[in-house]
Amino acid sequence: MRRYATAVAAAMVLLLGAGSTAHAATPPPSEFGNDWDDPRTATPPIARPDGPSCTIRIVNHQFVNFDPFVGAYAPPAECAGPWQTVVLTVHGAVRGRQFDRLGRLAIGGATIFKTSTPEPSVDGIAWTVEKDVTAYSALLSRPQQVTMWLGNVVDDTYTGVLDIQADLTFYPGGRPTGTPDDVLPLADTASDGPDTTGSLTVARNTERLVAEVYATGSGGGCEEFWYITAPSASGYSCPADNGPYREVQVLVDGEIAGIAMPYPHIYTGGWSNPFLWYAIPAPRAFNVAPVTYDLSPFVGRLTDGKRHQVRVHVLGVPAGQGGWEAPTNFFAWRDAGSAVVAGALLASHVSELDNAVTVGSSDVTVAAAHKFTAVGYVQTSHGRVTYNVQRTVGNTSHHVWGEQENPDALKAEWTDNSTVVVAGRQPSITVHNARYLLDGSVIISAENRLTTTFTVTDAATHSTVGPKSSTRWTQDDTFTGTASWTLGVPRPDRHATGTSRQRYQLHGDTCYDHTIATVNGYFTEDSSGC
Repeated sequence: MRRYATAVAAAMVLLLGAGSTAHAATPPPSEFGNDWDDPRTATPPIARPDGPSCTIRIVNHQFVNFDPFVGAYAPPAECAGPWQTVVLTVHGAVRGRQFDRLGRLAIGGATIFKTSTPEPSVDGIAWTVEKDVTAYSALLSRPQQVTMWLGNVVDDTYTGVLDIQADLTFYPGGRPTGTPDDVLPLADTASDGPDTTGSLTVARNTERLVAEVYATGSGGGCEEFWYITAPSASGYSCPADNGPYREVQVLVDGEIAGIAMPYPHIYTGGWSNPFLWYAIPAPRAFNVAPVTYDLSPFVGRLTDGKRHQVRVHVLGVPAGQGGWEAPTNFFAWRDAGSAVVAGALLASHVSELDNAVTVGSSDVTVAAAHKFTAVGYVQTSHGRVTYNVQRTVGNTSHHVWGEQENPDALKAEWTDNSTVVVAGRQPSITVHNARYLLDGSVIISAENRLTTTFTVTDAATHSTVGPKSSTRWTQDDTFTGTASWTLGVPRPDRHATGTSRQRYQLHGDTCYDHTIATVNGYFTEDSSGC
């Protein structure tokens, strides 16, 4: 499962460039060749307002090493804010030979986009990712430094140069309800193994606070595939004595303020089989969604004008081992009628972690669960507001392998259920239940033929009920596929074959149901069910 031997849903879309149906009228080849269709996904497009817009380019760079791109951003004078929508568009192109790479884009020190890249064909591929970044409007309202990291190696073997452009498109017309007043990156950051530490200072009239953490296990080592690690007693080649359970915690001044499940990202070289992902990547591969936490119960402790320590901790990572990135931002909402908002944390509780790990002769079974609750209030110009946050996370998995880890298979489920109740002049209740499923296997035949079979689902249900409106939606993004290739031979002799399918369903105020499918790198289906 290690590479070759051995990274709100409706706001994201991966678009195919020109020629998206070029191969639909002809049969696909009998196996992979030197070229294939540009990658795309079935995720829904971003809703863009009618009317005028302005687009500015903030990145135009060829990444050939590990030096970051550094540039400048200034808000467009011809499209002055406030903006009803801001869309980030990232376009990439690469050809030759290259691994998948992990990158991120920051403005003013705040990460607004994280991504991994597709692996190219000899003739080259192009792809485009869009993300709604309206929530970062406060950050975009003034000039800022732009930094993009996309570490790459280009030499005589790995020839793929990552040619990247990033644009921001602004749609004037008024600030949407609920847009945060401040976007604050975690300051003074330092990383040490599974921990990222830094400081946070909020405005003294802050009345609500949400954190987002772009948490990914990456780097090609065992923590890129953290969900298959196993206790040392099992003999498996990726050891972790507490098993594969991982949890991303946010601690404020040393106290746990939130827990969450990390998403099991599959990058485009993952599970020993790039042929599986050449045309349809796994969910979230090109647009890494952050994990979010409602920290509002702790706001009353933070409005004293002082710097407070924040630590992001990935629970379960073996001591001294790295492999995780966790860029962190905070969204803050202010009370316009107060200079200072006071309050207090009334109670918080973290249950004992239930992490039952059973080790067999060639398998590991896990059943884990953890619960967090916090209640706090702030005294605002519009009365007392009380926040009650509850979050329950869990993981079950069965990992089984054969002699020399052949075959190697995992079936796992992760759940992350949160409820936020707000009591005050404008009471509300928000319930978000996320569920991630993974069922995959790798087997090498006597003829040295490697086959990966894979299904992964990113699903969620969401509801918000408030005094003036309510929102409900359900989402299911499922990828299925299988691919085979011959190991230990020159590229022309690999005789790789593969099929893949993705269906994205979103039901709520509107219906969206989109399916795409490929055979040997070429799209054979593109259909809508709504």
